Amino acid sequence: MGLLALLRSLRPKETKECRILLLGLDNAGKTTIVKKFSSEDITEVTPTQGFNIKSVNTNGFKLNVWDIGGQRRLRPYWSNYFENTDVLIYVVDSADIRRLQEAAEEFDELLQEDRLAKVPCLVYANKQDLETAETSADVARELKLHKLKDRAFQIQPCSAKSGEGVKEGLEWVLKQVKNATAKK
Repeated sequence: MGLLALLRSLRPKETKECRILLLGLDNAGKTTIVKKFSSEDITEVTPTQGFNIKSVNTNGFKLNVWDIGGQRRLRPYWSNYFENTDVLIYVVDSADIRRLQEAAEEFDELLQEDRLAKVPCLVYANKQDLETAETSADVARELKLHKLKDRAFQIQPCSAKSGEGVKEGLEWVLKQVKNATAKK
């Protein structure tokens, strides 16, 4: 092997970029999950006013995570971020039973969106560490995940606060991204 070939083999492989859209009602735990992805401190998380973009490099991929605020007044603007989404992550506060129906209605609207058609979807059933949390199976039933036929999906029970289940969800996202890039 010549010197040039050796240098080329040592050069880092090109990272593939991926656009992740992170949505859910306010106070569901979206920003805390993003901070867990990037190993940041979660002791002081404030509600997202608008959006945050966080890039996470992992397993040869650069995940550009678009964390969009979930307050009612911001939800009409969610559609501005649909274009070129590779994976949709929807976060549900499993312990907020009063708002579970509202979360399901918003999720259903997202699934009707043409620009999100066939986009793989991960649902984090967050706050599983709280006693009042619905199980991920109950959240899946409320969101009618069993009716999804046009996309890959996964429900992942998690606690953004402790980090439990967050990594497993991210691994599922990476698997979807790898599958998509293999088909290109």
